[in-house]
Amino acid sequence: MTREFVETLIVGCGQAGLAMSAHLSEHKLPHLILERDQIAQAWRTARWDSLVANGPAWHDRFPVKLIADVGDDEFASKHSMTRYFEEFADQISAPIRCGVEVLQVQPSAEGDGFDVETSQGPIHARNVVAATGPFQTPVIPPLIEQRDDLLQMHSQGYKNPQQLPDGAVLVVGAGSSGGQIADELLRSGRKVFLSVGPHDRPPRSYRGKDFVWWLGVLGKWQAKTPPAGKEHVTISVSGAHGGETVDFRRHAERGMVLLGMTQSYDNGIVHIAPDLAENISQGDQNYLSVLEEADAYIAKEGLDFPEEPEAKVIGPSPDCVTNPITELDLQAENVKTVIWATGYVQDFNWLQVDAFDGTGKPNHHRGVSKQAGIYFLGLPWLSMRGSSFIWGVWEDAKFLAGHIAENRSAD
Repeated sequence: MTREFVETLIVGCGQAGLAMSAHLSEHKLPHLILERDQIAQAWRTARWDSLVANGPAWHDRFPVKLIADVGDDEFASKHSMTRYFEEFADQISAPIRCGVEVLQVQPSAEGDGFDVETSQGPIHARNVVAATGPFQTPVIPPLIEQRDDLLQMHSQGYKNPQQLPDGAVLVVGAGSSGGQIADELLRSGRKVFLSVGPHDRPPRSYRGKDFVWWLGVLGKWQAKTPPAGKEHVTISVSGAHGGETVDFRRHAERGMVLLGMTQSYDNGIVHIAPDLAENISQGDQNYLSVLEEADAYIAKEGLDFPEEPEAKVIGPSPDCVTNPITELDLQAENVKTVIWATGYVQDFNWLQVDAFDGTGKPNHHRGVSKQAGIYFLGLPWLSMRGSSFIWGVWEDAKFLAGHIAENRSAD
């Protein structure tokens, strides 16, 4: 079989792959994107039906293209985002082949570039950009045994309340996905238990500005490393229903039963850590700290922003916080579904190169790996806190395209 040559091969055609293609085209560098499914596949199939973006449309986009069917301060649906990326691919004439899976990448035996095995034949690439995103392999902790009377799924597989069997639902994980899914199920009339771990809980907006704006002017998007001990702390934020600050107390007032972290399981009983009050309190502290920093910024800059004293009022703790549940009897509570909103792990088994550390994590600086010609894009904290967001991946792609262009001109 004839082996095709590609100067730069981009693996994945989501936001990272498209941003990389746009910047390589700016440098007039030839390249190819391979996508095993369709453009923006995660937005199509790995999201629930009612999902909207967590940031307003003025923020959650590439800087060179507006989201056509959504107002700047609105939150785009997953369908709008899918169309957006399709339109962008057409706009930049991105060289994409869909339905082609990359099976293996390894250094070429010829000593120059990489041999790439795909589902449609071999390719020789001078550079390879892994743009497969942060949401690769769903994680379901092996706590609860598989039972015929209990449906267990990752949040990636959840679509809508009608998909689930009748009965109560336990949602494990209270980040953006878990919190929004639990809220949707509660609104549908289900009894919902939500297992809440450590989290950040920023205000949706404050004194007339969305929290993504505040993170920008306060320099938090550009932070280079996560705070010590918070490398894996999730963010509880939502753009649903026009965008509201996540308030677990309000969820409890509406009937949701809050739990601490899910610890273990035996004989039909889920054992819960007695840490709910602490987790809620830490989320409150994070929320109030953003307000305090915002106030200080307004004062320093002399801005005439409206006062919002009511935002600093923290309501009383509900009974499920002051008297936490430490054991959940699934049968007694008629729990028929467990949704694990417990995140993802990265999967680079196809990338057989010397670009990883001793724990199997990508070894790179701003996406440039220690093996020449291998690049990573779209990962959390690639170069900054904003790296896995749409606008952040745009900035990182610009840097990587420049690096590739410099190396090419040096040859």
